[in-house]
Amino acid sequence: MATSILIIDDDEKLNKLLTEFLGDFGFNTLSATHPKDGLKKLKHKSPDLVILDVMLPGMDGFEVCKTIRQNSSVPIIMLTARGELMDRVVGLELGADDYLPKPFEPRELVARIHSVLRRANKIDDTRPQSFGPLEIDFTKHIVTLDAENMDLTTNEFAALALLTRNPGKVFNRDEILQELRGIDCDAFNRSVDITMSRLRQKLKDDPKSPRFIKTVWGTGYVFIGDQSGT
Repeated sequence: MATSILIIDDDEKLNKLLTEFLGDFGFNTLSATHPKDGLKKLKHKSPDLVILDVMLPGMDGFEVCKTIRQNSSVPIIMLTARGELMDRVVGLELGADDYLPKPFEPRELVARIHSVLRRANKIDDTRPQSFGPLEIDFTKHIVTLDAENMDLTTNEFAALALLTRNPGKVFNRDEILQELRGIDCDAFNRSVDITMSRLRQKLKDDPKSPRFIKTVWGTGYVFIGDQSGT
């Protein structure tokens, strides 16, 4: 079955061009020019990835991203018209998986789509593991904490998987960023810290007295959870 992509952008001409271009690469594309219409299509069509513009009528892309993340972990690539650093910071904090400043080359967007989808669909033979109340199924990409499902973004899951597969090993930011590839390190090197901060919040982990992820100041992060079986 072909991968489906939902474009939420109020530029009808761009939507048409992207629909045709992405179609040449085998993607099925839906488009919406208004946020509410886009959210309805997301709910009823369940696309594999969302391309979301920041500048939208009535409800900006940040609010749309926040709304999506309340119920869905679908990969999101945000389009930032100005390419401003703060737009990227806010987008990542809200759970976007990648960003691309306008104007952009369509082939670069396709490369970003493939990169994000590879991370989202990455299959691993690692058996499910438990660390006290935290359970991780690497193959199904399911994480539970205290028997409740955690809704993690692609980057959050990738970071957690990297750390939990190597408990006790300190990873620096560059090493973690390699796992989260698709984010422009040169343009924004705080992306790792934002991802880790969001992950910790969802893990209900107190940075001052962590159960799972400890900060090694000046270096990076290490997983300290006690493994309790598979």
